[in-house]
Amino acid sequence: MNAATTRELSYAEAIREGFAVALERDPRVLLMGLGVPDPKGFFGTTLDLQKQFGPDRVMDMPCAEAGMSGVMLGAALNGLRPVINHQRLDFALLAMDPMCTQAAKWSYMFGGAMKMPVVFRMILGRGWGQGPQHSQCLHSWFAHIPGLKVVMPTTPHDAKGLLIAAIEDDNPVVFIEHRWLHHIKGPVPTGHYTTPIGPARLARAGSDVTIVAFSYMVLEALEAAEKLAREGIDAEVIDVRCLRPLETSLLMDSLRKTGRLVVADTGHSTAGMAAEIIALASESAFDSLKTAPRRVCFPECPTPTSPPLSAAYYPRSGHIVAAVRASLGQPANPADLALPAGVELDKPNPAFTGPF
Repeated sequence: MNAATTRELSYAEAIREGFAVALERDPRVLLMGLGVPDPKGFFGTTLDLQKQFGPDRVMDMPCAEAGMSGVMLGAALNGLRPVINHQRLDFALLAMDPMCTQAAKWSYMFGGAMKMPVVFRMILGRGWGQGPQHSQCLHSWFAHIPGLKVVMPTTPHDAKGLLIAAIEDDNPVVFIEHRWLHHIKGPVPTGHYTTPIGPARLARAGSDVTIVAFSYMVLEALEAAEKLAREGIDAEVIDVRCLRPLETSLLMDSLRKTGRLVVADTGHSTAGMAAEIIALASESAFDSLKTAPRRVCFPECPTPTSPPLSAAYYPRSGHIVAAVRASLGQPANPADLALPAGVELDKPNPAFTGPF
């Protein structure tokens, strides 16, 4: 990466720049979604794009998620490259039929002769008392569907690169952001670039245990790795930034080195992505495993609203540390799970006061 062409951007700024680059390069790109042209600009990710590119290409939409998704599919079939934005993943559930029954199948049903270049963008995760109907983490639902590509970038660099790659892809792509990532900062190149859809990212090298994480949980995994390092435990952290296609070569190489696996997912454990990772590890690297893999996931109940319930619900770095201790045969340390004073698990950063 050339330092002269990079600078620090927030995750939200990187998303906005990715949209601007895609709109500038290709007149077929359209953005549509509730709140896209609002003053807050969809968590800051679409600020002033309508002023820059006009209301014919950057537009609000009515509360008709299924119908508008159908409009976007029609636009894609007629040569455009639309992005439909959902401020909550929960809103996209109203459009499961056009996404999973139509868009995902189109190329297959027509022998590859037809393309479906559409991006379904959605935001998930807790924050600001969103409650059980506005903070579900159901990314594994979409990863279950053949014909859909599913990405969950963690860094600002990957957020821009994967967004542009998704828009330029000829297949339907589900692009998922965790709300707690929008304020983090990192190096982002200027101009056009893409991050390939598929390969995972090595977030931290290590030799004692492999921690595989998704989206925001990558940050918790890296914090856990730092805590473990102070005790002489060297953890490797892998960022699964693409759920489908799921490239496993990096994971298998890591497992053959460490022999221990902890998976940290920002979702439920039953039939989730953590279970999928452990199944793949058991099929392909069983002989390398020194102990049973461990999962760090949501409890098996809906996401809570109140701060006290949130404090007892959401897994964090201490839970990952505890899982690593168990994989190493070490006794549990209650201090791992203690919540530091002043930490609110329903607020992504002190400056966050809500989207509106």
